[in-house]
Amino acid sequence: MRFDIITIFPEMFTPVLNESIVKRAQEKKKVAIRVHDLRKYTKDKHKKVDDRPFGGGPGMVMTPQPFFDAVKKIKGRRKAKVVLMSPSGKRLTQKLARELAKQKNLIVLCGHYEGVDERVREKVVDEEVSIGDYVLTGGEIPAMVIIDCVTRLIPGVVGKEASLEDESFERDMLEYPHYTRPANFRGTKVPDVLLSGNHKAISEWRKQQALRVTRRNRPDLIKNK
Repeated sequence: MRFDIITIFPEMFTPVLNESIVKRAQEKKKVAIRVHDLRKYTKDKHKKVDDRPFGGGPGMVMTPQPFFDAVKKIKGRRKAKVVLMSPSGKRLTQKLARELAKQKNLIVLCGHYEGVDERVREKVVDEEVSIGDYVLTGGEIPAMVIIDCVTRLIPGVVGKEASLEDESFERDMLEYPHYTRPANFRGTKVPDVLLSGNHKAISEWRKQQALRVTRRNRPDLIKNK
């Protein structure tokens, strides 16, 4: 899978893309990630990529020309899904991440200021995605979230793919609690069932705990159950 990130702050991605699972995924050639500086595509002699909004109002709006030219150049003859990171987009979920992981090419646009010119949304973007109901200073951190979230779902990236099946948000549930050694840490003991060796009982305990955690923290996930 190939990611192409279009941003005015390409240096922000260096530490994130060169650590942990994302780094290993690139080394194993499961993903290729390229970061592009939007300012290199502007025709403005001062490398500006924003201007005042028509109709007045505070802030600046990112101009359409650099985005149009950048996507056209980067996409070339390849088929690619173009995603705009935006607080007004569809909320990122595990289900959406799995859908995006099926793509061969993703071009991710990072907005800034008051947002991007609407013509970019209408003519260039295939889907707008938000990582939550809040506003950040730009689309770079959300783009990093997309890369991390989607990359780990690509076959061969995570060592034990079965571990992905019981994660939070799979089957509309949060994940059950986990314990490791020591069995007694400062007076707090691991639940006896996890030490029993009874796999059927352990499975049932985990289902019950997942339901308990979901009811406590995200009851909206189980409102229809």
